[in-house]
Amino acid sequence: MRLSRYYVPTLKENPAEADVVSHRLLVRAGMIRKLTSGIYTFLPLGLRALDKTARIVREEMNRAGAMEVLMPMVQPADLWQESGRWSEYGRELLRLQDRHSRDYCLGPTHEEVITDLIRHEIRSYRQLPVNLYQVQTKFRDEIRPRFGLMRCREFIMKDAYSFDRDQDGLDLSYRSMFDAYTRIFQRLGLTFRAVEADSGPIGGSVSSEFMVLAETGEDVVVSCTACGFAANLEKAEVRSPAEQPGISCPQPEIVDTPGAHTVKDLAAQLDISPDQVVKTMLFAADGEPVAALIPGDRELNDVKLKNFLRATELELATAEQIREWTGAPVGFAGPVGLQIKTVVADRLLTQGTDWVTGANQADAHYLHVDLDRDARVAHYTDLVNIRPDDPCPECGKELQFNKGIEVGHVFKLGTKYSRSLQATFLDEQGTEQYMHMGCYGIGVSRIVAACIEQNHDQDGIIFPPPVSPFEAMVLALNAKNEKVMATAEDITAQLEGLGLDVLLDDREERPGFKFKDADLLGFPLQILVGAKGIDKGVVEVKDRRTGERQELPLDDFTAGFRAWRQEVWAGWGLEQKTDD
Repeated sequence: MRLSRYYVPTLKENPAEADVVSHRLLVRAGMIRKLTSGIYTFLPLGLRALDKTARIVREEMNRAGAMEVLMPMVQPADLWQESGRWSEYGRELLRLQDRHSRDYCLGPTHEEVITDLIRHEIRSYRQLPVNLYQVQTKFRDEIRPRFGLMRCREFIMKDAYSFDRDQDGLDLSYRSMFDAYTRIFQRLGLTFRAVEADSGPIGGSVSSEFMVLAETGEDVVVSCTACGFAANLEKAEVRSPAEQPGISCPQPEIVDTPGAHTVKDLAAQLDISPDQVVKTMLFAADGEPVAALIPGDRELNDVKLKNFLRATELELATAEQIREWTGAPVGFAGPVGLQIKTVVADRLLTQGTDWVTGANQADAHYLHVDLDRDARVAHYTDLVNIRPDDPCPECGKELQFNKGIEVGHVFKLGTKYSRSLQATFLDEQGTEQYMHMGCYGIGVSRIVAACIEQNHDQDGIIFPPPVSPFEAMVLALNAKNEKVMATAEDITAQLEGLGLDVLLDDREERPGFKFKDADLLGFPLQILVGAKGIDKGVVEVKDRRTGERQELPLDDFTAGFRAWRQEVWAGWGLEQKTDD
């Protein structure tokens, strides 16, 4: 393939709307273009990277025994109403009507569709297990699409669904998919971690996320330095506190705290530590008021709170709601005398007593509050974010925190959808049973972005060989020189004969211009063909990842290239691609 005939609209400057590295470089390298908010067109190079990623995903899914199908993106509302998610899924579900005023949605996921398919096809235990997957466009109406392919509204996803007779079968299917995902990300040359995760709107009892580690990741990966514990921040539990002996506490006393709307302001006024304060946070959970009590030096994990309440929507109370529920402005809510039915507290608050809390009056707080004596706490549970100074929840040793990008998620759904959609089979005794389901998603387009977030430098992209649109780029440094062009074309033909995807830069541009474009595009192997090298009987090659250059003899170039290519792949920790 000749670059002069290939559509690669590179840019010298960073696009103004791009906030993260992958977005900037994908646009600059001419791989994607924005159509509208959160929706992108893949240009030829971007599509090649996407297709190569999808091919590896397909190969490993097939290897694990899953079979590919293709389901409709437009889904009827009645299926979602039957599962209960039409009202539960939230505003990310894009709803629409056809000309007959029938309700539909654009599929953000396909649990309902696949379950509807299987419930009409599977009748006997002899037909199970079944695992079907697709690689298809999804749409989720993100409230704030950002970061290019990292968080967009329309994206390419691989989603698989397993159906088993019982929990043991589901456990085997889940492990098979977990192992397949591990092989996929290893083959893609990515540094990743599998972590415990929250199941979110998909539901189910157990789930794990696969995180690509990158400093620009939106998620936080918490792992233990001593044992195998790893979880995302939403899921990681704070270790249960040791039981504390009862300590007597004086009766509550109101003190003036003018203008102390925050824990920091309050602690400064009273000359106390923030961990002596109980922070009362008010929410509307499915429209009902809820109070969450946490230590003043901690951050609330709203996912934990939402899951504990089993709420569909959880929204921080407005200033008007706070005044209506407490009689006080923002910053002065407290549990003493609070007329809210549902009050939950973080279990760290069982470690002590004699707390400082809001008094539900403007510019006033209580001293000497005993939550068990003075408040109506319905439940104690884990509500806060884990911190680096917390011990591992499993072994008590030291934790480490890394940024990560979620690229895959596997779930044990159990009978959540088979019950609501009546997906049953007859067992050996002829008794009707619900199928046990699992679902397994990979963000194919997000992988391309995550790969760049993890692999780049100041000059551009550094693609791992399996993902790169072309594995090798041959640069004819003086395309007007007949000898240079003839040699470059011969080398290109030799590499294509080895089964490599090769892009020949035959443009009549300065060498420096070509070097910059080659580094920007980030193909792992660069072959630099110049007149001086040809006169010496050599050609220069460059490893894009390390920047290291070396000379290979033109005589028997193929043998030298094979050995060098193997070194490049080994540097990525990858087994060399088999020659076709």
